[in-house]
Amino acid sequence: MSQPQPIPDKLPRIGLAAAFAAYTIWGFFPIYFKATAAVPPVELVAHRIIWSLPFGLIVLAFRKQIAETLSAFRSPATLGWLALSGFAIAFNWGIYIFAIQADRIFEASLGYYINPLAYVIAGAVFFRERLARLQIVAVGLAAIGVTVLTVSGSVFPWISLLLAFSFTLYGIIRKQVAIGAMPGLFIEICVLFLPALAYLFWLQIKGTGMFLSTAPSFDILLLFSGPLTVIPLLFFAIGARKLPLSVLGFIQFIGPTLQFSLGLYYGEAFTPAHAICFAFIWTSVAVFIVSIIRTQTPTLKPIK
Repeated sequence: MSQPQPIPDKLPRIGLAAAFAAYTIWGFFPIYFKATAAVPPVELVAHRIIWSLPFGLIVLAFRKQIAETLSAFRSPATLGWLALSGFAIAFNWGIYIFAIQADRIFEASLGYYINPLAYVIAGAVFFRERLARLQIVAVGLAAIGVTVLTVSGSVFPWISLLLAFSFTLYGIIRKQVAIGAMPGLFIEICVLFLPALAYLFWLQIKGTGMFLSTAPSFDILLLFSGPLTVIPLLFFAIGARKLPLSVLGFIQFIGPTLQFSLGLYYGEAFTPAHAICFAFIWTSVAVFIVSIIRTQTPTLKPIK
């Protein structure tokens, strides 16, 4: 078994800034999807795919990753895996957009609190990774919280579970491919581009497509879905490269916490069952963080 890696005394400022930016943008995503609530989830996913392609190409050129991307296109195995991961992330996007538009931000937030625990379960099931005792406790507490919400609140949190496990599936598939985050995303977008374009074209022919049918300001919002998709992933890639995984593990909880706060802001019903469920989830998160700390040498000091 490999020895735990110590957290460096000084963490790279650019890595911290990039990671905080990525999860903060993801945390404020509900604002964008509320603003575009007139667009059905599948249509909005298609726009994310279409407008991510040109912006992604610009990012690849800026980061000098075009050669890496073209090399991946020449590998059938890589294309196959990235096609699967592309459909997995598109499904995740669709569920998330539906949750926001249906005023179920709390369930979306819950899904991304559960996600790190889902990774732990997946690691044990698919990669035979041993679970630490505290990790088992964290998973158990999360399971109790979900059960309470299902039984006492009469709400089975299928949105939360689908979000958590579809994103975990995405991570498992991407783990099979040795490719950078941005080139991988670009190829996933390329795989999905033609189906998305055909779908939007069909909607326009039917006269039900939202693009060019409302105010120009709304069209700009749809165009903005491209950079809004690519930019946080680029920040995440920078943070993941420069920070220890344990530090990234702390920062990742910014996203669902901001989403939870927006659920309160938008006035979603927060029932006693929700309160009990989230109490278990937050306790589970705390236990999970402690388990991360115990696998690291605790020498983290403030940046001067």
